[in-house]
Amino acid sequence: SLGKFAMQAVLRGVRAASRSITKRSTSKFASPARLVRAFSASGVKRSERVAITFLDKDGKETEVKAAVGDSLLTVAQEYDLDVEGACGGECACSTCHVIMTQDVFDSLPEVTEEEEDMLDLAAGLTDTSRLGCQVFVTKEMEGMRVQLPTEVSNMMD
Repeated sequence: SLGKFAMQAVLRGVRAASRSITKRSTSKFASPARLVRAFSASGVKRSERVAITFLDKDGKETEVKAAVGDSLLTVAQEYDLDVEGACGGECACSTCHVIMTQDVFDSLPEVTEEEEDMLDLAAGLTDTSRLGCQVFVTKEMEGMRVQLPTEVSNMMD
């Protein structure tokens, strides 16, 4: 199986490929999550799932089974949680803003400049905020809790 650093390198490559494809096309195959699925033969076992608990703005908990390799945005949308992702997971908006616990935040790859720019637009920003489209599920996230912000910027309403 891929180690943590190898997986991060694969995901960075997937994100770079996604940005490249997106610039040339508006194809439905351009999202990072779809590209990660395409790379499943390179060690990401799509059948592996981990339990993650989302807490909504009212404190309601929803436990989900998230596929390793999917973004938190994809997982939240799969379970109809209040996470929009107006840009389709391309790191071009802040509508998939989520809040991580400090220990999980510290274990994630560093925030990119592109993600930081989008986070600056997020409502209810915290020190441990991330974009759900940029956080990809790993086996180590088993039991993780993700807080949805109290202020939601929904561009689709």
